[in-house]
Amino acid sequence: MDPNQYCADKARQSGSSFTGSFRFLPPDKRRAMTALYAFCREVDDVVDECSEAEVARTTLNWWRGEVAAIYGGIPQHPVCQALAPVVQQFNLPQEHLLEIIDGMEMDLDQPRYADFKSLQLYCYRVASVVGQLSAEIFGYRDRETLKYAHDLGIAFQLTNIIRDVGEDARRNRIYLPMDEMQQFGVTADDILNARETDNFRKLMSYQIERARRYYRQAFDHLPAVDRKAQRAGLLMAAVYQAVLDEVERSGCHVLRERVSLGPLYKVWLVIQAWWRN
Repeated sequence: MDPNQYCADKARQSGSSFTGSFRFLPPDKRRAMTALYAFCREVDDVVDECSEAEVARTTLNWWRGEVAAIYGGIPQHPVCQALAPVVQQFNLPQEHLLEIIDGMEMDLDQPRYADFKSLQLYCYRVASVVGQLSAEIFGYRDRETLKYAHDLGIAFQLTNIIRDVGEDARRNRIYLPMDEMQQFGVTADDILNARETDNFRKLMSYQIERARRYYRQAFDHLPAVDRKAQRAGLLMAAVYQAVLDEVERSGCHVLRERVSLGPLYKVWLVIQAWWRN
């Protein structure tokens, strides 16, 4: 199969809100973002789909070898074959792709986070790094845009964490900082057994406000000169912020159900954001 077609199929099968914004990009940047997204999905699937940690770890090490081959060899996997010309065209650092794999590997070793500082490293690796790679593909003139990409990545990952608390708990993972859970009187047992108490809702409101703060910080960092080039990220942000709003409207009902937006509503949000930006 053609490597770019493989990546397009992988992105389409994910059903992610991210991919909808790619259609607004020029063809070369659309292919680049699709290949980057497919890479992230592949390494994330290793951790989510392997039942044995050591098998997952071995597979992630294989992916590290594939990343090395992108920059100085002949990669075997179609995703890495699609990425090879992308990293040259957009000057994407090898260490950033390796950081993404390191972030995925954290899920094998760390199902809990003591505080937000420790969670930040995870968010940086699995999301901020992706944001900065995306910023390179979209293009920028002011390096302040990389700070925007960093904070927007954190905001996206915090939104995912908030939306997926129940889904993650069913994998025995809790990404809510343990010290904040203690502060609000919520135990790991409450999360794992889907007890949506008033304390849990207060804890989630606190998490939602932090995510919104990161969105505000990101937008404040984005220079006007790069706003048009980074428009695809702003379209994604419109959808993800709407997810936060929906979680809040639902009463933070995320332990038993996954809050989601309808496809037509997401299209409407993207069109609105396009005209605003």
